[in-house]
Amino acid sequence: MKEKKKNIIKKILKVFLIIVFIVSVIALAVSVYKIIFWHKYNKESSEVSEEIVEQTTVEEVVESPDKNITQVNPPKDKNDSYYNFVNENLINVDFNDLIKQNNNTVAWIKINGTNINYPVVQYKNNDFYLNHSFNKSYNDAGWIFMDYRNNPVNFSKNTVIYGHSRLDHTMFYSLRNITKKSWFNNKDNHIVKLSTPTKNTLWQVFSVYTIKAESYYITTDFDSEASYKEWLKDMLNRSLFNFKTSINTNDKVLTLSSCYTSNDVRMVLHAKLIKEEVR
Repeated sequence: MKEKKKNIIKKILKVFLIIVFIVSVIALAVSVYKIIFWHKYNKESSEVSEEIVEQTTVEEVVESPDKNITQVNPPKDKNDSYYNFVNENLINVDFNDLIKQNNNTVAWIKINGTNINYPVVQYKNNDFYLNHSFNKSYNDAGWIFMDYRNNPVNFSKNTVIYGHSRLDHTMFYSLRNITKKSWFNNKDNHIVKLSTPTKNTLWQVFSVYTIKAESYYITTDFDSEASYKEWLKDMLNRSLFNFKTSINTNDKVLTLSSCYTSNDVRMVLHAKLIKEEVR
């Protein structure tokens, strides 16, 4: 009887070990598969990005009397930090070839203190470019895209741009620099340059932070001036650093959003429009 029980236990143990082995092999195969495709998507994404940067003319716009450049919502207080940045040069981008390559192209974004220098696309939803490249091919690296609710010609109260934080340092990975004191201490970093087919714009950073995933900070339009005012106050109070920047309901905001340490945590940058040139 004891011998019979031992044999049964041995058989059960053998079956268990076989199952563990099979599961381990499958898990290993899936991991290898994911690693291979992770590298494949990264390589393809980098190649697309490098080709775009090489082929696209991105030039600094030097102010002159003949330029149709205006300051946006200038503060009355001349000591406001607004005046430390409003004379920064805009960028101007030739969108002809970009739009031919991808008719979803709506802007080009460049951020000091990061390697973010990409065309921005927009689709009819916020899902497509989570896993499609600029050339619209499937790619887990995704692309930099504007919220489908936004108007890239006449900016919403809050214009939102998203991008993955890729471990190969592409897309919005380097946006994580905004959480570092060294990034904040370099005032040259407090500017976002955004060019569209209709406008060249300059945005001054007023808040940076990390937060659990939510929808409040990506609100694009507001029911009333009071609700917008409350939202601005909340976004300003969240900041890791004090940018000593005034902001009011006459301002328009650009929000950049990406994953931080996990899918549940976001890193966020808010900037206000301070200068624009109508093209």
